[in-house]
Amino acid sequence: MPHSTRPFLAVYVVWHPAFAAGRSIAKSLYEHFRRELYENVAGGTGLSVLYRSEIDPHIGNLRDIDLDESETTAIVPLIDARFAQDAAYMAWIRDLAFRTDLAGLRSRIFPVAIDGAFGRTGLMQQAVRWDGWRRMRQADRRRRLVSDLTYQFGRMLRAYLERLRRPDEPEDELDRYLRKVQIFLSHSKHDPDGARIARAVRDALYNGDGLSTFFDVHDIPTGVRFDDVILRQVRVSAVVAIHTDGYSSREWCRREIIEAKRWNVPLVVANCISEGDERGFPYMGNVPIVRLDPHALDRIDHVVGRLLDEVLKDFLWRCRIELARTDAEDSAVFLPRPPELISLAGLEDRADADVTLIYPDPPIGAEERRLFEVIAPRVRLRTLTEWLAGWDGEVTG
Repeated sequence: MPHSTRPFLAVYVVWHPAFAAGRSIAKSLYEHFRRELYENVAGGTGLSVLYRSEIDPHIGNLRDIDLDESETTAIVPLIDARFAQDAAYMAWIRDLAFRTDLAGLRSRIFPVAIDGAFGRTGLMQQAVRWDGWRRMRQADRRRRLVSDLTYQFGRMLRAYLERLRRPDEPEDELDRYLRKVQIFLSHSKHDPDGARIARAVRDALYNGDGLSTFFDVHDIPTGVRFDDVILRQVRVSAVVAIHTDGYSSREWCRREIIEAKRWNVPLVVANCISEGDERGFPYMGNVPIVRLDPHALDRIDHVVGRLLDEVLKDFLWRCRIELARTDAEDSAVFLPRPPELISLAGLEDRADADVTLIYPDPPIGAEERRLFEVIAPRVRLRTLTEWLAGWDGEVTG
């Protein structure tokens, strides 16, 4: 079964060897994007993260970056005074900026302004303002850098995905790139903590990466049924479920979770339980859960960061299956996360047909697989790797 063997996203981190913190910052990015959470959708060992720092003595310059070695390419130069003052480094990055512009939005430079020297480089790309985070602790600055870059990588992949899906449409590529990711904050308004925490998360989103949000009924146009609008909004958003003590008891909160699961949108649960939950809603599992103290609210950046990871993973997955879909049999259904019994709810029009659910690696456990065998014996479960390899064996144990 033919499919692209090129990485979908290659990340190059570039710094001047005289910048003492350069390797440490690059290592932070490497460790994040090579983590297991990206392995299952990107394949192999996560995203491809490569370094450029030392001059190659054989060519007298930094090694070149081949923009055609991957489907999309992100270059992250850490620009400090030493970088800006080195003619060889600046000539290299300016040449690369010229070539990425010619390549279109599938290749981008995302400069990181380490200090005030960036303004003197003449580079036209908007920079990530590391120099504006001086009051943050080092760990917080690096977390913020990861989140900012994750969001920008997601934007680039979304534009690439739209081009894969609609290559002949006249829509401007820059318009696709600039669209913001929609966020839906699912919370209980009848819980004393729900609305307050939702406002804090919304403020963090607005003040941080500028993500568009959909928040509360006040964003619903007058004269439109709020139930229709809310459910439609969930289907096209990345969702943060703010799980407070009263969340599971609210019908609309439960409906929003079910809708998010049925439409396979990115979903993160912020665990804000204070005293306890009388009946934990069973469909809030199988997604990342981040602990957020409902009183301290000092880990909102962790919630936002994990949400952005889920958004980027979703775009990576959709890019992979878009290239594989041309060879998919009619019975193939692609899922961005491991299958669970609620996944069967999307198969109501195929209840009597053989269906293959294809999901990211690794395979689910035998105990979960047996549940499917009992409830839906005509549904086959395959990881993407198994499906691409044409595997049709049985799992035992």
